[in-house]
Amino acid sequence: MKKFFAILTILLCMLTTSAFAASADEERRQVDELSNKTLTKLYERYPGARYVIQNCYAWATLSNSGVKVLFIGSAHGRGVAVNNELGERVYLRMKELSAGLGIGAKEYDLVFLINTREAWENFIAGKTRFAASAEAAADDGYTGGEIEGATYVAPAVWVYQMTTKGLALEATLKGTKIYRDKNLSPYN
Repeated sequence: MKKFFAILTILLCMLTTSAFAASADEERRQVDELSNKTLTKLYERYPGARYVIQNCYAWATLSNSGVKVLFIGSAHGRGVAVNNELGERVYLRMKELSAGLGIGAKEYDLVFLINTREAWENFIAGKTRFAASAEAAADDGYTGGEIEGATYVAPAVWVYQMTTKGLALEATLKGTKIYRDKNLSPYN
């Protein structure tokens, strides 16, 4: 009887291990699909964004959902960052807390444009600090032109934001943290 339970325990451990590996692969596939859908929406709205994304140092997409009730709000999301120079893919998580007056819920996508190696390293390490901006367009720093529809948020980082569902009315201060998803992108 002890041998039976020992074999059963080993089989369960093997099945559990392969199930976790498959679920991580499945989650990466889902994040990649969300990223492709986000880019498609972005290119429909801003056709020039395709050129910018293909020619910047790196880019990232995050699909998020958030809720704001009176004075407190939060959001969370997941996504992927792609380094055009190195061909590296890093899967990400996002958390956001906000304080201020507001109400509502929304789903939204963010597309980040990252234009330097230092900005890339800070971004994937979770060290990028985001600043508020009311700019409608940002200088890309390279061609002398503007990135239509993008907002400058940190040194060498711009973002497009597209609300996909919902409505939120808010006047808030936000703290946003984007960091490497250790389950999907372990350190090498």
